Amino acid sequence: MKFLALPFLIAGVVSAFFPAFAAESDSLHVVSDQCVDGAKIAFIEIEGLEHTKLHVVKRELTHKVGSVFSQKTFEAEKLRLQDLDLFTEITVTCEPSAPGDSLSSPVSRLSSKLTYHFKEIFRWIPSPDSKTTDRDGLMLGLALANLNVLGEDIRAEIHYRTAIDPFFENNEYAFYASSPYLFGLPIGWNIDFTRTDSWDDLRGFKDASWLLALDVNWKFIPHFSLLGKAAYRYLEKGPGVLPEFGLGFAVDYRDSELDTRQGIYFESAVTHVGVGGKLGENFVEFLEDARAYYTLGRFVTGASALVRLRPGDVERYDYFYHGGTNSFRGLDEPDADHLGIHEMLLNLEERFVLLERRSASLWGVNFFYGIQLVAGLDASVLWDKGAPGWKNYEGAVYGGLHIVIPALDRIRFEIGYSPDTGKPKFSWGILGKTTTQRWRSR
Repeated sequence: MKFLALPFLIAGVVSAFFPAFAAESDSLHVVSDQCVDGAKIAFIEIEGLEHTKLHVVKRELTHKVGSVFSQKTFEAEKLRLQDLDLFTEITVTCEPSAPGDSLSSPVSRLSSKLTYHFKEIFRWIPSPDSKTTDRDGLMLGLALANLNVLGEDIRAEIHYRTAIDPFFENNEYAFYASSPYLFGLPIGWNIDFTRTDSWDDLRGFKDASWLLALDVNWKFIPHFSLLGKAAYRYLEKGPGVLPEFGLGFAVDYRDSELDTRQGIYFESAVTHVGVGGKLGENFVEFLEDARAYYTLGRFVTGASALVRLRPGDVERYDYFYHGGTNSFRGLDEPDADHLGIHEMLLNLEERFVLLERRSASLWGVNFFYGIQLVAGLDASVLWDKGAPGWKNYEGAVYGGLHIVIPALDRIRFEIGYSPDTGKPKFSWGILGKTTTQRWRSR
């Protein structure tokens, strides 16, 4: 959960209009005629790491001393390294190996020295903070983040945000920490500690709550993960303690988690919420999340479906709400008429890559940016009991511009139009909608 939008937006816009600040970085950048498929590798060197530990990079590499170089392999390596969100530029060069470079023994006769060059992104970000939600609208505040704690690819952030209408009435304090590895094992984890103090206009209750949540993702074999979740939630103006426990699995054949261009993702999970009795809530959530992507030239087609069914006792403070940049675009304002216990969100989106990812440096700060034009269709189904009908369906078309940036994946500027409202609606958001639509239950 990352919300440091303003500095990247300013830097990206400045670099887009003043290219002297930016240097283009190809999606696959191989320097020197020596980097040809089949060239044997005698030595591997890594340059440019000032803050990142060497093993963080090495565990993402497939090329090994004694193997042969492959541009296809490097492209896959680069996508994995880009997913770490630690580097603005990744290149590789090849040159004949010198005797002193050899690790001695059998590899001394091999022909090529392979060097990976990295340009690191900034680590510390003291920044103005912003966030937009369907419930609270635009929120502003302050934040401090370290994107690479101890050089171990651990991200930690603290935030304070307040809604602007009116100021200081709805407030949120948060601490997030995450990493794709735990003690060197491929177990991704995310910790979320949040204090919320606001009035929920949509569901009509005082949201004075504390949340401590842990999510884990164990990639036990390539492309397959086991998922786990545990959360402690305390609602001061309501039932008190609401525990959550969940298990699931994911199948991930995407080429990259950030700015996906090709592949499929499927997740299925079951979560139990509450304990029943006087605490007033006791239900099971069945979640299915499917996404597919296909690229042809500069056009990227994406389709997604999110379904969440919640049999059991669900109270109003856990109802879903629809309408806005994180659910379906085109609704003028989310309201109490767009609440439900169960939901289904469908999306078909076409992206045109106007400007591929470029590395840039502005006032000594390294970052990257890209620009994409988007158009798509949103469908929303929200209901309480039984099977949904046509009356539960709403839809919209939308178009806009996305700026691809570090830490946030993208900033989305979009205009949606729904036949039910009959007028266009401008909205903006951060991260991909497939991520943010999972957060709307609170």
